[in-house]
Amino acid sequence: MQVLSVTLAWLCCVQGVIRTPLEAFRPSAEVHLRRPDKLPFLPHKRPVPPFKSGLKILYQTGVSEDDLPACRPRQVCSKVDLYDTAQPWLEKKCRCLGHRPCSSELTADDNHTLADKTTLYKTCEPVKRLPKCRYFKDPAWTIYTLPDSNATQQIISCHCPKMSVTYLLKKLPYTTPGGEQGNQYQFACSPISRLRCSRKEPCKLFSVRRRHEQIDEVNANTICQCPRDHSCPRHHTEPGVLAGVTYAAEDIRTYHGYCMPEPPETYRFVGEKD
Repeated sequence: MQVLSVTLAWLCCVQGVIRTPLEAFRPSAEVHLRRPDKLPFLPHKRPVPPFKSGLKILYQTGVSEDDLPACRPRQVCSKVDLYDTAQPWLEKKCRCLGHRPCSSELTADDNHTLADKTTLYKTCEPVKRLPKCRYFKDPAWTIYTLPDSNATQQIISCHCPKMSVTYLLKKLPYTTPGGEQGNQYQFACSPISRLRCSRKEPCKLFSVRRRHEQIDEVNANTICQCPRDHSCPRHHTEPGVLAGVTYAAEDIRTYHGYCMPEPPETYRFVGEKD
């Protein structure tokens, strides 16, 4: 009985932990690791598997649309994850007011989408009404953690210019209306890095969190650009990717991607037989 009580108390504590949003997770120490000499440099092109029918839908709160809270102004109502091209998935975060549906389109041309890396953030309001962000200054959006439900709210302020990505600008504490302490993460816009990778320097950092028995949420941060005739892995399961540190408290695994030589092109003459 005493062991059972201790186990239940531990589970309650685990459920009460406010985990860092995956978009904000990027340990700086991971970037400076160097590739071991035994990394297999095998020319490889990851085949694109066929698209599976059916879009997997997750709910941030509850198990149906009725369990979701009402959206705040300029709040992300859902996000579409396109990291795995074979099986994209959608997470619903809140309900738009006035019985308006939140877009579930897999493209960014519905005037209700902000695209960042491999994620599409959907909003109830048209994105054309949003102002354009200034690089490194304006918070494009802010993610608020909700300690009572271990959920998050993502509020949009402006949209990034073309050919740019978001990065964590600052982390600040805040107090919820109920008096609980939470965190807010502000993200600003940055041009895509044009720095060339140094020898044995990782070109990409993958942060992976299991969301469902068949779904991994992945945040991939590009660190530098590979030299000519080399490419950076796009997926954390490709050759050229090594496992990094696991953060058990955050339920996050990290991986480092390294530049891989492109496979040589093969030419065939007309009439040539196999």
